[in-house]
Amino acid sequence: MPSDPLTVEDVMPEPGGRPVPAVTPERVLAGLALLVPIVAMLWVSSYDKSDPAAAGMPFFYWYQLLWVPASAVFTVAAYLLINRDEKARKAARKGGAR
Repeated sequence: MPSDPLTVEDVMPEPGGRPVPAVTPERVLAGLALLVPIVAMLWVSSYDKSDPAAAGMPFFYWYQLLWVPASAVFTVAAYLLINRDEKARKAARKGGAR
């Protein structure tokens, strides 16, 4: 799990080092990964229909049930991206290359 929220030490490294940017590609991708299932579920008109049915279950229901494991996959991806970013920040603070 990611550590504490950003502090001054996260952004400003040791004297003479480069500052670590607050917005990184990993954090943007993690945000998008969390946003995809939310948008998919809030856009009701995209799945407000009964056809195609799967095993007698209307599309409206199985589409929502399909998003349960899909949301878990997106959440794990976001977690891994944030973890990767946190490790890169720690390495940058200690003077290591990103």
